[in-house]
Amino acid sequence: MIAIIDYDAGNIRSVEKALLALGQDVTVTADRDEILHADKVILPGVGAFGDAMEKLKQSGLDEVIREVTEKGTPFLGICLGLQLLFEHSDEAPGVEGLGILKGEILRIPDKEGYKIPHMGWNSIHLENDGRLFKGIAENSYVYFVHSYYLKAEEEQIVKASTEYTIHIHASVEKDNIFACQFHPEKSSDVGLKILKNFVEL
Repeated sequence: MIAIIDYDAGNIRSVEKALLALGQDVTVTADRDEILHADKVILPGVGAFGDAMEKLKQSGLDEVIREVTEKGTPFLGICLGLQLLFEHSDEAPGVEGLGILKGEILRIPDKEGYKIPHMGWNSIHLENDGRLFKGIAENSYVYFVHSYYLKAEEEQIVKASTEYTIHIHASVEKDNIFACQFHPEKSSDVGLKILKNFVEL
């Protein structure tokens, strides 16, 4: 069973729908026991870093996420779910993230001819042999919606990157922890294959 963490941060149904299309047993839940007993856990998210962290803390889900990741359950953060795994974000100065991975969440710099937020399809460069990208072609296109981006501290955890006014770390993997800045559930066949790779871990 795959648990999708429900902390009132949008975009949950499209993730659920994509997993159901892959024939998975899915539950959308904020229940500690359900999350801790799931075979795999997904933290989706759209919205603001500060609000999301506040919701996770209020519900105690921040501690549940730490527990899940520490016990080795495969864990996938999507979009804001990726950003929350890190220590802090330019979007919410003074707010501590989950701090499970090391790196900075920075605002995408302005550049003439580019719109912020970055919304749309971008090709990804694959690196460091990520398990989510097994069978995915180099320069495949995936769908992004974000104004802030990850600069990971450990280069070797970066499994995919993209360019949009700056070099962006688009996906990371460390042990049982996986995360994508883009939305696999909105990235057509490529995204479904990435999710399939996750569920088949």
